[in-house]
Amino acid sequence: MKSSFKTLTALLMAVFVLTPLTCRAVPSFARQTGLQCIACHTEFPELNSFGRAFKLGGYTLSSGQSNLPPIALMLQPSFTHTAQGQDGGAATGFNDNNNLAMNQISLFYAGRLFGPFAGKLFGTDGAALANKFGVFSQTTYDGVADRLHWDNLEFRFADMGEINEKPIVYGAYINNNPTLQDPWNTTPAWGFPFSQSALAAQQPPAPLIDGGLAQQVGGAGAYVFVDNSFYIDVAGYRTLSPELQTTMGVSPGGETQVTGLAPYWRLAYTKAVDNNSYEIGTFGLAADTYPGGDASTGKDHYLDVGFDAQAQFAFDKNDLTLMTSWIHEQQNLGSSQAQAISANGADNLDKFKITCDYLYDKTYGMAVQFFAVGGSHDAGLYPNSATGSPASEGVVLQLNWLPFNKSGGPSFWPASNVKFSLQYTIYDRINGASKNYDGAGHNASDNNTLYVEAWMAF
Repeated sequence: MKSSFKTLTALLMAVFVLTPLTCRAVPSFARQTGLQCIACHTEFPELNSFGRAFKLGGYTLSSGQSNLPPIALMLQPSFTHTAQGQDGGAATGFNDNNNLAMNQISLFYAGRLFGPFAGKLFGTDGAALANKFGVFSQTTYDGVADRLHWDNLEFRFADMGEINEKPIVYGAYINNNPTLQDPWNTTPAWGFPFSQSALAAQQPPAPLIDGGLAQQVGGAGAYVFVDNSFYIDVAGYRTLSPELQTTMGVSPGGETQVTGLAPYWRLAYTKAVDNNSYEIGTFGLAADTYPGGDASTGKDHYLDVGFDAQAQFAFDKNDLTLMTSWIHEQQNLGSSQAQAISANGADNLDKFKITCDYLYDKTYGMAVQFFAVGGSHDAGLYPNSATGSPASEGVVLQLNWLPFNKSGGPSFWPASNVKFSLQYTIYDRINGASKNYDGAGHNASDNNTLYVEAWMAF
C-alpha cells in the first residue's frame, strides 16, 4: 500500500477509535445546528439563503444540542470514461480508459473553532467571544495523484451590529484560496461543476484567480454585509514558503509565485423577494508574479476582473438556481517572455460560464452549463494547442440523485448525505482544437468525458 494512503488510514482510524460513534455519524454543520443539509443547501454544496447567512456568520450558529467536536468525513469514489483512450494511461497507475478511482477522501474540522467546549475552556463570559470564531478545515487524500495534502482552509471571526439602524454582519478571515470565503456559488472556489474527473484528457486554461493559487497562498481579509443587501470584501494574498507548502503536501516546484501582496476585492448586491433571491456583483485579483518561481528576469503582472449574477427560486417542490460569471484576465508577461515561457509580452484570457441547476422534491436534480474560454494566441503558454490558442467551449450535463437529502440518512446515520451524479462533458473546442480537427490529428470530441461519482458525507 502506498505511503500517503497509509498515513491517511492511520489518521482516520485514530478519529474512529477515539471519537464516539455519533461523532462520525453526521456532518459537522448539521450536528452543530441540529438541522438537516437542506436547511443550508439546495443540493450540496450549493448554498441557499440560509446557508449563505450561516457562512457569513462564520460557521458559528449552534443549537447547543451537540457535545461532540465538529468533525466530518467525505468520500468520492468515481468512474471515468473518455471518448478516446489516453496512451500510457490517464494518470500514473491508471488504465488508458474506463478507470475506477477514489477521487477524494477528506477529513473536515468545520464549525465553531472551539466546538462545544468554549464554556469549559473560557467560562461563560469568555465563551461569548470564543463562539464568534469559526473554522472550515479540509484535509484530503487525492486518490488520483496519490497524495495527502491540506485542502481548503479558512478561519473566521464574525459578529453582528447596526449602522444607522440598518443591520450588518461583519467579519475577518484568513484562508488559502482566493474566493473560498465567498457566499455565492458564482465565484471559482465553489462554482459548478462542483466536482469533475481528474482523469480527463485535457482541461481548458483558466485565469489565475480560478484555482491557479489554491493552497499555495495565504491571505487575510475582512468583509461587511449591510442591510441584507450590500456585500463588501477586501483581502490580500501572498505565496507561502516552499517549506510550508511541502509540509502541507503541496509541491511548490514550477508554480507561479506571488511576490508582494496581491489584493483581492469583492462587491455584490443581493435582494430577497418572497422565497427567491437575486445577486449581481464583481470580484477580482491583481498579482505581481515570478513565473515558475524564477525572479531572474523580473516580474509578470496579472489583473483578473470578474462579473457574476445569480438568481435562486424556491416554489412548491422545486428549487431552481441560475448562475453566470465572466472573468477577464490581462497578462503582462515580460518575465515569462524573457524565459521563453510565453511567446508574447502581453496576452489576455477570458472565461465565461452560465449554469442552470434544478432540484425536484429535494431529491432529483439536473444541471446544464455552457462554458467558453478565449484569448490571445500564444504558442509558449499553450504548447498542447496546435494553433497556440486557448479557445475552448462546450457543455456540462449532470444528473443527480440525493436519496437522503430531504429526510436525512438511515436511522443508524440520521444526518448523513449522499449524492449520486452522472456527468457528461461535451467539447466543441478545446485548446484551439475544433470539434472535427485541430491540425495535429486530434478532435475536441476525443476529450468528451463521462464521469460517475458517489459523493458521501457523514
